[in-house]
Amino acid sequence: MNFFIVSGLSGSGKTIALQALEDLGFYCIDNLPAALLPNLAEQMQLARPGTLQKAAVGIDARNRAFLADVPQNLERLRTLGIPYRIIYLEAEESILVRRFQQTRRPHPMLDDTTSLPEAILLEKQLLEPLSFAAALRVDTTHTTPHALRAHIRDYARGEETPGLTLLVESFGYKHGTPLDADFVFDVRCLPNPYWQEELRRHTGLDQPVIHFLEQYEEVGALYDDIRAFLENWLPRFAREDRTYMTVALGCTGGQHRSVYLANRLANELKANGMKIQLRHRELT
Repeated sequence: MNFFIVSGLSGSGKTIALQALEDLGFYCIDNLPAALLPNLAEQMQLARPGTLQKAAVGIDARNRAFLADVPQNLERLRTLGIPYRIIYLEAEESILVRRFQQTRRPHPMLDDTTSLPEAILLEKQLLEPLSFAAALRVDTTHTTPHALRAHIRDYARGEETPGLTLLVESFGYKHGTPLDADFVFDVRCLPNPYWQEELRRHTGLDQPVIHFLEQYEEVGALYDDIRAFLENWLPRFAREDRTYMTVALGCTGGQHRSVYLANRLANELKANGMKIQLRHRELT
């Protein structure tokens, strides 16, 4: 049985996430009252084999009357032995405000006495139980709908096979640190190809940039330290039943150093048998 709970801030992409799961054959229900979670899960257990094995439900601030009971309902799922995973989506406040201004849709927490920023803050507080229990947190601040669909699909497929899945992500600090990263490594201390005029138009995936970076011993030294850290500690997280983790590597613009290191790290860890997903945030 594959059971997902999709939650998060209004405007962060929950509808897109549910659509992505629906494309994979999940039976999806949006805005299900939280109190009905155990009932749905029990029906999945009782269903004939092959009829209701994959389901996803959306729970958000529209569920306001039921959100206070979320912890008890999640505990009931655990008591019944029903496995579930929570996917929680979020984004920076300025991006959420802009999205609501563009769509002209009302925020579910908005009223005559509450401003939009206050409504977003209130929603964060109401959804904290789901946020803290999330198996996957996705920061959609810089994510296109296409990239979000791909991310959710990859995660759902990865959950169908045992073991830890690691997302290796490059990013640029000038565009903000990913909110959903479990580990963040700052590689801005390395020589910057950007200052070589002939390398600016290239990325860390291109041979001229790779050749430039591999000339410096400190590049290899930092890479070896990051890889050794992950190879030492990731198995310990896997033993704690963590099924999905994100490692982010950041440079200034997210074009050269972080891309090179993330690509190299993903390839080598994959060659060693790990389940790897790779994303270059600023290149998508």
